[in-house]
Amino acid sequence: MTAHPRGRTVALVTGGSRGLGAAISQALARDGISVAINFNSSRAAAKEVRARITEAGGVAEIFQADVTRPDEVADLHTQIVATLGSIDVLVLNATGPQPDVELEDLTWGLMLDQLDYFVHSPLLLAQATVPAMCRQGFGRIISIGSEAFELGTPCSSAYVAAKGAQLGLTRSWARELGPAGITVNLVAPGFIPTERHAAVPQHDKDAYGAGVPLYRLGTPDDVASTVAFLASPHAGFITGQRIAVNGGHTL
Repeated sequence: MTAHPRGRTVALVTGGSRGLGAAISQALARDGISVAINFNSSRAAAKEVRARITEAGGVAEIFQADVTRPDEVADLHTQIVATLGSIDVLVLNATGPQPDVELEDLTWGLMLDQLDYFVHSPLLLAQATVPAMCRQGFGRIISIGSEAFELGTPCSSAYVAAKGAQLGLTRSWARELGPAGITVNLVAPGFIPTERHAAVPQHDKDAYGAGVPLYRLGTPDDVASTVAFLASPHAGFITGQRIAVNGGHTL
């Protein structure tokens, strides 16, 4: 897919080695995008995703970085540009632990842990990538949010608050960056079982699925296909939006 005069589009997917990130990386590669697969600790998983992409004829490279650390983000950006070219599509998918914490036990440190992933990291990554997007007059920033913000999930107020802040960034940046040809959107999945949910009992998964109008759980590919659409030229007039990918669970 050629989206701008320079040629082949380059995407960075943070947390791209597992779960939703792995599916997103593969979906973008299928559309002809060169994918920078970011990982923090799961090098083996990142290599597997790259292998699947290259075996299918796509282009991908892996890059290690903790995207909450300014020095590592700067180095990550430098490595990607040197290897694949400037970043046109930024997919903000990286996340960390999301512990259940009741209000009486919630500390400011726990709140900051969530803001680090969903506000600080996006800020660092956007500041690194947006200048080149502005120069070429094209860019896509896509955040992976959560239906938890709309549901107000109990015992998750730090996570829910950070996800709300993430949506705020999306809306403000969409207005700020729109004149430069950059769209900014957020994809909000429902409960999509991945490796990190291996310990969730099956009856809990079944109960959630029973409350979804489409009467099933979503898959990583459901999310990935939406991200791929937003990254494509077909979504050039969509910005500032929160798109729920949850089978209608938050209707």
